[in-house]
Amino acid sequence: MKRVDVVSALIYDMDEHILMVKNVKGYWEFPGGAVEKGEHLQPAVIREVREETGYVIKVNELHSVREILFQDNMHHALIFTFFAEIIGGEMNILDPDHDIEEVKWVSNQDAEKLNPQLFSMLKLNKQTRAFYTFEGKRTRDQ
Repeated sequence: MKRVDVVSALIYDMDEHILMVKNVKGYWEFPGGAVEKGEHLQPAVIREVREETGYVIKVNELHSVREILFQDNMHHALIFTFFAEIIGGEMNILDPDHDIEEVKWVSNQDAEKLNPQLFSMLKLNKQTRAFYTFEGKRTRDQ
């Protein structure tokens, strides 16, 4: 299995809305993506958020580490999610891969409706400390 490191950012605004992006495949998630070879996690999440949303961020503490084995493409993914805050930029999709079709701020309730599985996996319905979880093996249909 090929190891893939992925980063994402959990960003709240002053009104407690969460920044989410809609992938061209139709699902909503938090901005982020693959860490490039030789890249450290913090610069990777800053780059990914800038590409997908147009915002410049400051990375704060770690939110979670999740581990998933994707059976279809034989990837072993570690997903590092960080709390972050916006320090500049403006909403604008700059994604060179053209994977993102929409960016928006949503309430906690709307985030849960847009991606209930992610909302649950990240334990956003309750206050938590940083955590690790093994999410098991997945196939394309999951």
